[in-house]
Amino acid sequence: MMKTAKWKDYSVIATGDGYKLERWGKVILLRPDPQVIWPASFDMERYPALSAKYVRRGGGGAWERRGEMPEEWTVGYRELKFKVRPMGFKHTGLFPEQAVNWDRMDKLIRGAGREISVLNLFAYTGGATVACAAAGASVCHVDAAKNMVERAGENLRLSGLENAKVRFIVDDCKKFVQREIRRGRKYDAVIMDPPSYGRGPGGEMWKLETELFPLVKLCTEVLSDEPLFFLINSYTTGLQPQVIENILRLNLKAYGGNAEAYEVGLDTEEGIVLPCGCSGLWTK
Repeated sequence: MMKTAKWKDYSVIATGDGYKLERWGKVILLRPDPQVIWPASFDMERYPALSAKYVRRGGGGAWERRGEMPEEWTVGYRELKFKVRPMGFKHTGLFPEQAVNWDRMDKLIRGAGREISVLNLFAYTGGATVACAAAGASVCHVDAAKNMVERAGENLRLSGLENAKVRFIVDDCKKFVQREIRRGRKYDAVIMDPPSYGRGPGGEMWKLETELFPLVKLCTEVLSDEPLFFLINSYTTGLQPQVIENILRLNLKAYGGNAEAYEVGLDTEEGIVLPCGCSGLWTK
């Protein structure tokens, strides 16, 4: 299990009954979490500083305010800054557990001794983009959702990185990679955080179990002659870390290097670890 203890503006206070109670700066949120299948040790809805709870309704859900809460606010991790905003389907625009991967990429980029170009696919609001840019890399940030790409740009500016070498692209990730191959553009590192299910702009069906291997294979065609790393994140329930490690090993064996996969989690104030998906990392 990989986790970080460096967060100051975020913590998991408690878990139970399908929910996690979190502190985001000064704001306390209660959100569903499918991994939390144990009972709560107290009634988290009665937590005195609770600001809002996400309540599931039918196929969706909504935030119910329980106290004072701004529409959006900023949290920091090291020198990085991110805008947080309660959004649809329980999200806030940030995955704090990914900080452990931000730290690993930061170390790899700073230790490379050369300028590193990174392709970040399914890049969402840019946590990894900001971390890589702060380490000195040039980044191509790709996501199909325009509003998420705009928020990534805001996070970059909040972190004082408005002059960093970052390209923001609103596009289907697979189609963008295919075009980059035709253009002959190369990258030293690839990051991807693909969804479990989805549809492309033309109604194309995406299912991680069938699409991940060919996408990773496709991305090897945009790798430079001396690639630095390839990172895959997954929140798909039932997808074991070893599967991701195997996909990396099979697709990148021509480059040598080392592949590993691991669960990602968060320490909680109640003394247990909350699992938060898994990652696979290939390094040269």
